[in-house]
Amino acid sequence: MLKKRQERERTGTTQRAGLAAAVGASLLWGCLPVYWKALSRVPALEIICHRIIWSMVFTLAILAAQGRLRQLWRELTIPVTRLTFLATSLLVAVNWLTYIWAVNNDYIVEASLGYFINPLVSALLGVVVLKERLRPGQWLALALAASGVGYLALSHGRIPWIALVLAGTFSLYSLLRKTARLPSLEGLFCETCLLSLPAAALLLLTNSRGTASFAMADPTTMILLICSGIATSAPLLLFVYGAQRIHLTALGLLQYLAPTLQLLLGIFLYHEPFPREKGIGFVLVWTALGLYTLEGILWRKGVRR
Repeated sequence: MLKKRQERERTGTTQRAGLAAAVGASLLWGCLPVYWKALSRVPALEIICHRIIWSMVFTLAILAAQGRLRQLWRELTIPVTRLTFLATSLLVAVNWLTYIWAVNNDYIVEASLGYFINPLVSALLGVVVLKERLRPGQWLALALAASGVGYLALSHGRIPWIALVLAGTFSLYSLLRKTARLPSLEGLFCETCLLSLPAAALLLLTNSRGTASFAMADPTTMILLICSGIATSAPLLLFVYGAQRIHLTALGLLQYLAPTLQLLLGIFLYHEPFPREKGIGFVLVWTALGLYTLEGILWRKGVRR
């Protein structure tokens, strides 16, 4: 009895720590617009170059401290692994550049829409690429989300391309990483390592022309650019820690916390317009997400029974 009680207590402590880590990751991701807004005077392309280089330095330091580099080199001798991470690194670059540009050009609300519809785009990719079969409730959720995006496009006279690019690149990224052999930290290091050469070349070019923001920046901007690697890697490490320790249902619900915070920041802190038409489109998407999540929870409960 005592051993069982101690085991339950250890499990409860582990799950609480995992939940705290996952919530912390979602809060950090949700507050990232504030970080990038503080760098709004720096061009988005320069920000992403610094983000790539300092993320590589930060993840390399962690891997070296944990003695995980040797295993990483062995995995990279496999051609399929190298090709996979070449593709994911390009998707990461497009996703990061689009997001930072959107935040610093007052499109935080539209960027948040991209991460709201991301789970549904991932489900659609599963059908198209992996030949997965969706249940009727999931198809209804996808139809509602599509109607919401379509309504936003018609009411504003343009396709919400920022949301679609963010959702599409992240969904493709998740699909490729699902089949990759490397864990998250090693994967992030590989991606930033592959991107670091063109990023460094671009920074050297801007520096030679005398237009580099880093060389002319105030100390606060310099520190923020250097710490962009930590701002990128820390939430990921927390998320991975939490994902290994809490239930999938809780993890699925937490994925909506970050875009919700981004939406609230865009509306209430940065006063981006949120007219009635946009509200209707978002309500359709939120209804789709609620239906998709609830259907998944009920289906898993039925399977367990």
